[in-house]
Amino acid sequence: MSQALSTQAVVAVVGTGAMGAGIAQVAAAAGHPVRLLDNRPGAALQAIDGIRAQFEKMAAKGKMSAEACAAAGGRLQAAEQLSDLADAALVVEAIVESLAAKQKLYSDLEAIVSEACIFGTNTSSISVTAIGAALKHPERLAGLHFFNPAPLMALVEVVSGLATDPQVASTLFATATAWGKTAVHAKSTPGFIVNRVARPYYAESLRVLTEGGADCATLDAVMREAGGFRMGPFELMDMIGHDVNFAVTRSVWNAFFNDPRFLPSLVQQDLVDAGFLGKKTGRGFFDYRAGAPKPDPATEALQTLPGHIVICGRSPAAMALSMRLTAAGVAFEHTNASDGRIAQAGDAVLFVTDGRSATQRASESDVANTVLMDLALDYNKATRMALTCASQCSPTAASAATGLLQACGLKVSRLADIPGLVVMRTVAMLANEAADAVNLGVCSAAAADAAMRLGVNYPKGPLAWADDVGLKAIRDVLANLGTSYGEDRYRISPLIQRHVYAKRNIHD
Repeated sequence: MSQALSTQAVVAVVGTGAMGAGIAQVAAAAGHPVRLLDNRPGAALQAIDGIRAQFEKMAAKGKMSAEACAAAGGRLQAAEQLSDLADAALVVEAIVESLAAKQKLYSDLEAIVSEACIFGTNTSSISVTAIGAALKHPERLAGLHFFNPAPLMALVEVVSGLATDPQVASTLFATATAWGKTAVHAKSTPGFIVNRVARPYYAESLRVLTEGGADCATLDAVMREAGGFRMGPFELMDMIGHDVNFAVTRSVWNAFFNDPRFLPSLVQQDLVDAGFLGKKTGRGFFDYRAGAPKPDPATEALQTLPGHIVICGRSPAAMALSMRLTAAGVAFEHTNASDGRIAQAGDAVLFVTDGRSATQRASESDVANTVLMDLALDYNKATRMALTCASQCSPTAASAATGLLQACGLKVSRLADIPGLVVMRTVAMLANEAADAVNLGVCSAAAADAAMRLGVNYPKGPLAWADDVGLKAIRDVLANLGTSYGEDRYRISPLIQRHVYAKRNIHD
């Protein structure tokens, strides 16, 4: 294991926008002399003023001492030209996302810096291998991908290109760790870890929206209140900006030779074409203009509690309903279940979705009053639940199922009969993409989970989540989605298949 760069080592940052300034702040706070260079006149000095102001705010809040504030600010120095970076031990670029521009920068630097200097590109989408191809010594180059805002976000992806020296990657990993970050190793493939594995978070909700499953506000609410995500996919895309989010999706899709797993959405394309880019333009999936009403999620009206309730089996969902009913003082029976049902409410029979539509499941099981509920991160703590009813289900049974969940203290959002509902299909696809990244040697299972928790604030790593749900259940959801749609989009990762057959969890 390589050691981190000494705090005496000069760190150079080229490009002083939000990302570059953030990286410079992290390096200066960690004790390094930092040189900032930008081709825009005065930009480096402006960035230094901004960073020092951030240090002063931290000192005012007691997050660093006045002495540490002054010392960190004093380590920042503006550079006027590339030759001013000659003594740098590490050069991090955070310039425009252009392969030609990054190649030229590092090619020019090779004639200036020492042979021991490491190049750490902060690219989020360009191949590290491709950037290194223009260098005489590509082994010195690796990805050092921070997340915005760099001072606050814990994750750093250390990305190895085909020619990257393992010692260089190891040194960057140790250095990022010394800077207080959680570093993960990744191989240079499209999207690295986070931008690749995160695609289904947007894609599956976009698909449900396109199929008329529910409106944006309702799907966001279900993903937050049942799935435990901090933001729903539509409000998150609006915050990121559809030009940015759509471009990343297209980039990953194109880089994987139009693999249907990463297929962009025509709905999002329309928003980009219209200039409805989200919050920054005042309109996206939601309207942010002054006076525009904020849409409420669709929530079922209060239904009468069914007179006869039976909790079936001991699955997490069944046990949570049992505990909720007990806390609410509602009487019920408890029995075993052999067909996966979790509850009976009047004439309704409730199941957790397995990736089939409710109508298909009702037909195949000969249970006409089939009602499906979605996955929850924690069925005991969820505040909202999505459900859907088979076409064969009677209105009385649908009302009884809704009344049962409402008696458990849950707001209920009824979705159209879309296979897999929304939380379940999203989590299954996130886990599948993470498993495929591990299977192809992009990263370890632990790195995949850490990257998604820390890089995009998921409530649980997708592979740990799949282990909790049960890999066989995840495999079945994916298989049923594949059968329903007849698309290669839902093909199952060989890693999941192997672990199911071996009866092992991913993290075993």
